[in-house]
Amino acid sequence: MMMTGAQILIEELIRHGTETVFGYPGGAVLDIYDALYKSADRIEHVISAHEQGAAHAADGYARRKGKTGVVIATSGPGATNLVTGIANAYLDSVPIVAVTGNVAVPLLGKDSFQEVDIVGITQPIVKHNFVVRDISELESVITEAFHIASSGRKGPVLIDIPKSVQQDVCEYKGVCRPPQKAKAGRADISAAVEAVKNCERPYIYCGGGAIAAEAEDEVLALSKRLSAPIALSMMGLTAVPNSYELNLGMCGMHGKAAATVAQSEADLMIAVGVRFSDRATGNVEAYTKNCTVIHIDIDEAELGKNVRSLIEVCGDAKQILKDLLESLPEKRNDEWVKTVLDYKKRDCSDTDKELFTPKNIIKLVRGFFDDDTVVATDVGQHQMWVMQHYPFEKPRTLLTSGGLGTMGYGMGAAIGGCIASGRRGTLLFTGDGSFGMNLNELATAVSQRLPLLIILFNNGALGMVRQWQCLFYDERYSSTTLQRKTDFTALAKAFGADSCRVCSLPELRAVLESGVPCEGPLLLDCRINMDEMVFPMIPPGGSVKNIRYD
Repeated sequence: MMMTGAQILIEELIRHGTETVFGYPGGAVLDIYDALYKSADRIEHVISAHEQGAAHAADGYARRKGKTGVVIATSGPGATNLVTGIANAYLDSVPIVAVTGNVAVPLLGKDSFQEVDIVGITQPIVKHNFVVRDISELESVITEAFHIASSGRKGPVLIDIPKSVQQDVCEYKGVCRPPQKAKAGRADISAAVEAVKNCERPYIYCGGGAIAAEAEDEVLALSKRLSAPIALSMMGLTAVPNSYELNLGMCGMHGKAAATVAQSEADLMIAVGVRFSDRATGNVEAYTKNCTVIHIDIDEAELGKNVRSLIEVCGDAKQILKDLLESLPEKRNDEWVKTVLDYKKRDCSDTDKELFTPKNIIKLVRGFFDDDTVVATDVGQHQMWVMQHYPFEKPRTLLTSGGLGTMGYGMGAAIGGCIASGRRGTLLFTGDGSFGMNLNELATAVSQRLPLLIILFNNGALGMVRQWQCLFYDERYSSTTLQRKTDFTALAKAFGADSCRVCSLPELRAVLESGVPCEGPLLLDCRINMDEMVFPMIPPGGSVKNIRYD
């Protein structure tokens, strides 16, 4: 069948299982949007308020759905507006395909109107990118792009399609298949098996790679087999139910003290799908001083990159853990379990239950939502409070920016996650600093009638940076006390959303009891103390000996 390049793109998106795409139209993608219009009964398009918001929506959609997200932008500023969203997906290993338009092939490189070398710009932040100069290559390029994005260590891929290629015509066959993947051999786990058999205080450190590999059941089974506590990176936080007794919670700079102390006393760490980032390890020498490290990861480049791994196992985490489970007998470590559970009890003290604090707000809100609820966050203090106090029970229910730490990520991600969940009630926790970055996406949420509950922690400050200034810069609060007069409730209403200001737990409870949103967003402007801080905290470059509890 003869088709234009734009039509081929849409057919290929549908063939690869794409149900929803996010984007913003413009001159260089008019043909793509015309093809979308003609196929509206087969593929949904959600228009954002800004291309960055569209990229974050595709990211949130991919994380929740467990499949590749798609975003479309025009050339020039449309394409460059995607860059932060692409970088965010790259650092968190999220599979998205970004499609950009460009000027016609004969005009490339001539500084034409809205021309930019988006392939060159994004080279460091994608797994791969393509510029399609001939329509005969388009079908195979799209197939390869989806394959690259969703295989191995997942991540973003960009396809730049000049306007002339969108308009050219060729035969569409619809038969391209992804490259044949060489059959992976079984990883050698013999050294890992021996190390586990000889340890007395095993500890599992689980990251986002375990979720990407769908290895949550195997992680849980290994913990039970070895009587090993589990600590989670921020990206791996939903891999293990919060209610599991040996789940110690998030580790790292603002992690649970039990997770940090137990790690320091373990004699063996089994690290599954983690990067060992600086925020997770602190002082690297102290971090691995007392334990042997088994590092399991699909990306060979991560092995030994940040932490010296004595035993490195490269491959699919799910299969490797299955092989370990087949090779390991049950191992009882009752004294070790008792020790770590004692540490965990110290993390669970509840004081000042009636104060209007972030912890109490989060716990109250959680009671009105079920385990399947998708929770998105922006970046800052509120993000850490959610990691510490929201009890996640199921995988893929947390959408947050880990590696890049992108303020403004939350609204777009919440939109994508809500749509991926069948437009079920979705939570967004944000701060006044982060929310100000991309609050224009409220227009998208309202237009789409998405049931988002937005909990805005409003302290009139850039809280996390201000906390560092307080602790490490002798309280020199340079540009972090905002002193803005923004009325977020009035602003939300101007966008067409419901909103109200909340200043106490009884007020919050009354609002929630009156009904959570079902046909549009509701923003709750929660006024909290500017001096509220996130603790515990390990100072940068510190270790377990340097934990601050207040």
